[in-house]
Amino acid sequence: MRQHLILLVLILSFSACKQILPPEPFGPIPSERQLAWHQLEYYMFVHFTVNTFTDKEWGYGDEKESVFNPSELDCRQWAKVAKDAGMKGIIITAKHHDGFCLWPSEYTDHSVKNSQWKSGQGDVLRDLRKACDEFGLKMGVYLSPWDRNSAVYGTPEYLVYYRNQLRELLTNYGDIFEVWFDGANGGDGYYGGARETRRIDNKTYYDWPNTHKIVRELQPAAVMFSDAGPDVRWVGNESGMGSITNWCLLRRDELWPGGNFASILGEGHEDGNYWVPAEVDVSIRRGWFYHQSQDSLVRSPENLMELYYSSVGRNSNLLLNIPPDRRGLLHENDVKSLIAFRELREKEFANELAKGKNAKASFSRGKEYRPGNTIDGNPETFWTTPDDQTTAEITIDLGPETEVNRILIQEYIKLGQRVKAFKVDALVDGAWKQVVEGTTIGYKVIRKFPAVRASKIRLTISESKACPVISNIELYRAAGE
Repeated sequence: MRQHLILLVLILSFSACKQILPPEPFGPIPSERQLAWHQLEYYMFVHFTVNTFTDKEWGYGDEKESVFNPSELDCRQWAKVAKDAGMKGIIITAKHHDGFCLWPSEYTDHSVKNSQWKSGQGDVLRDLRKACDEFGLKMGVYLSPWDRNSAVYGTPEYLVYYRNQLRELLTNYGDIFEVWFDGANGGDGYYGGARETRRIDNKTYYDWPNTHKIVRELQPAAVMFSDAGPDVRWVGNESGMGSITNWCLLRRDELWPGGNFASILGEGHEDGNYWVPAEVDVSIRRGWFYHQSQDSLVRSPENLMELYYSSVGRNSNLLLNIPPDRRGLLHENDVKSLIAFRELREKEFANELAKGKNAKASFSRGKEYRPGNTIDGNPETFWTTPDDQTTAEITIDLGPETEVNRILIQEYIKLGQRVKAFKVDALVDGAWKQVVEGTTIGYKVIRKFPAVRASKIRLTISESKACPVISNIELYRAAGE
């Protein structure tokens, strides 16, 4: 009898200690560098070059180096504003299409080393690196593939030139978090005095795989942006609009920078075989470079708030351009709007209503993956269901009726993006009322809805590629609505 009791105790102890395994990853999953990028969410773009002084958006390439002469250039001001605005980094146009380099490149005379600024001894990239380090910001670089100044653009020799400049940027300026390649691919230009139109095959000319190898070698933690990734993709527009349906997935091998893919880049590919999330790039002004005529046309804090919902709130990162003026400073109007935008954002998400409440689910995988994990504030815990259960509900009990008009939802993307459709209902006066209907989630979605007084909020995963894995749910009552 005693032996039977000992055996029973051992069996029960084994059962109690047996760990329920998490789901296996499903489909493509983000790399460590991509996970770090997702968490940045919001950072600054800085368009600054000879165009700032010629009042152009695209320089022709024949601008004299002497035209670049900011009177008060202060990268520390840029970084302080970015920090005060709640941004996590700065990406700078190290070289735009005009070919002028903001650092003293060894490979061209068309750079700050031949400008009047600091008698040719200045280096904007060096100054920005120091400023970013001081304010705890990440730093990224944009090196335009098109160069309207270079005499060898359009020939194989240009690739050697371009890659040499890329190596300068990736070896001389510390850790780089993002390398930005756009899709501008030839046209008319100065081209060393030729003053002609040069066309290239944007699918093959740049030999992108070998350029990407340089980034991987010199800055392995950096993500690369372009229309086609390989790490981060363009959202397909410059108006600040992410897509409501937004897969972090892409059939990347079918795409290339500069191709005509804008119509598909917003949504991505549901059946994509690579993790390539979307970045929303948009300017605080109508132009990308500073123009005095636009000083009164800076986006309002309220408009920036809407951009936040249509970018970060739609599973994208927000890259917001703030162009320095001819002094080399961010203009007072831009700064005022940015800081007021931060204040709006903080008010919007000041009081989180779900944390510490009770949560129940129609299905759970086990106590390690209980529904309470979605409201514990820990991004590394999550709620999930058995493998064969791809639809489920999770209900958060708010206790006394509480006004709610925002919901934030995150999948645990280390295991892939799974959810294809969801809805949110509120228990109002004893009856369930649908307040949100959605498709994809991914890293993060934030949805607005008219304020309701609810005692419970229910998230229903109505369609999922595999068992849903939800890491975070937050509820808010934003003021003013």
